[in-house]
Amino acid sequence: MGLTGGVRVRSVTLAVLLGLLLAAPAAADPVPAPVPACTITDPRLAELSGLVADDQHWYAIDDGGTSAKVWVLGKDCQVQDSITGAVDPYDVEDLARGADGTFWLSDTGDNDEDRDTIALISLTPAGDTALYRLTYPDGKHDAEALLLDRTGVPYVITKTPLGTAGVYRPTGPLASPGPTPLEKVASLRLTSTGTPGGPLPGAVGSVLVTGAATSADGTVIAVRTYTDAYLFPVSDGDIVKALSATPVRVPLPNEPQGEAIAFQPDGSLVSGSETGRDDATQSMNVVAGAAAVAAPKPAPSRTAEPKSASGVSAAPEKKEGLPVIPAVAVTVAVIGAIYLLFRSSRRSRTR
Repeated sequence: MGLTGGVRVRSVTLAVLLGLLLAAPAAADPVPAPVPACTITDPRLAELSGLVADDQHWYAIDDGGTSAKVWVLGKDCQVQDSITGAVDPYDVEDLARGADGTFWLSDTGDNDEDRDTIALISLTPAGDTALYRLTYPDGKHDAEALLLDRTGVPYVITKTPLGTAGVYRPTGPLASPGPTPLEKVASLRLTSTGTPGGPLPGAVGSVLVTGAATSADGTVIAVRTYTDAYLFPVSDGDIVKALSATPVRVPLPNEPQGEAIAFQPDGSLVSGSETGRDDATQSMNVVAGAAAVAAPKPAPSRTAEPKSASGVSAAPEKKEGLPVIPAVAVTVAVIGAIYLLFRSSRRSRTR
């Protein structure tokens, strides 16, 4: 879903101003560089939006859609099969998988913020489906990211142009068809990074949350933007606490509209992008050992402090967190304008 010519020119102008206004991008943590694994050429996945993985397959969804459909790909990026359920979604944006093998489709896209409810759709490998409607406690939001904790509780993360995404979870067990109320449990604060990629020039794409994933053992979660992935260590299964920690940042490889992210069982991280065109191709990229880099570390011993080479006690190295974007009125206006232009350029969604 590209930008039109007029919108592109206006976006470039605004992005230049934005680059002058935002603080210098934070440095990335040392992680292995992403490596292309294979190339998706199937036009049915031109709008790749959500991804999960097991040892033999990748499971993917296309943005939007008129059915609850998961595509089954080999590790060579070739489509081998599909799993389809009898539900007509509004705008599916992300994919997760429970411990029992059930797929969870995040029908949470709302570019125009006009939906009274969003939904999660469960889809078994046999094609059985159920619809679970949800309501926000504080108005309407666009959201493209879904996490499951290790007990199967879902977390929806919103997509906002100002760098502070809302994190929501159900107030109780999901009801079908519902709706089940959501509660806001956290805010995730992002700032610009300077990593190239995304459909918007400049820094805006690096603060828009477009996908999320949980490692197989539940000890690491990933939240991605168009340009970067952030890896958070999860202790005792506490997603909310994890999102308040300092993450490991992984710059992704200049993806045109990166929205898909997943962990493989071995802890490597996989990312993929929409192409927006039926005749375009896009690489799937793998970051080896990503989960191990970000996994929770043992608590330091209280009986001894780390020593420097000179024998002097050394304070732990201070890492940069994810600061709030400076609350300068003109910056907010520029970011909001760029994002509104991008949203207006996406195709309208109809059931």
